[in-house]
Amino acid sequence: MKIVGDSELFQQPYDNDDNYVSRTGVKKESEDAQALGMRLVALSKTQLDKMGLDEFLYDAILKSKLIKQKTEAYRRHLQYIGKLMRGYEHEPIEAALDKVLNKNNNEAAQIQIFEKMRERLLANGDDEVQVLLNLHPQLDRQKLRQLIRQTNKELAKGPESKSSKELYKYLRAEIKD
Repeated sequence: MKIVGDSELFQQPYDNDDNYVSRTGVKKESEDAQALGMRLVALSKTQLDKMGLDEFLYDAILKSKLIKQKTEAYRRHLQYIGKLMRGYEHEPIEAALDKVLNKNNNEAAQIQIFEKMRERLLANGDDEVQVLLNLHPQLDRQKLRQLIRQTNKELAKGPESKSSKELYKYLRAEIKD
């Protein structure tokens, strides 16, 4: 006859299970999925197109835009999106979401970088052209110098300059860092 100790009497069936998730854990995962779904609902259609979502999830998110907010139907639809989200890996969706949302910040930073580059070229001339060519040898020295000359002439006549825009576009098209 085997003597049963106290620890064996009160051992739960999930004590040795590494995959066990408590009810609280399941609820937390469901809430996280629904919160991620709500972040997706807040995106525009063009942003959603860039994410590459599954067809069912994509359609459900688009349908949520047709439902009037602050209604019971909208709340239930958000819960449905949360339920759909539970079937997908969250990390790739969150990474794509961060990439889409951060793109605007990167775009603004890129615009500022190229505008400052253009200003330095206009202010410093050939010295700055040489520095820029050392960093980006694919640029055409002759075209850069020509655009700088035209821009300076146009800016001397008035505040608007077509060549200044062309210089910006040329820098933006040729430099892809």
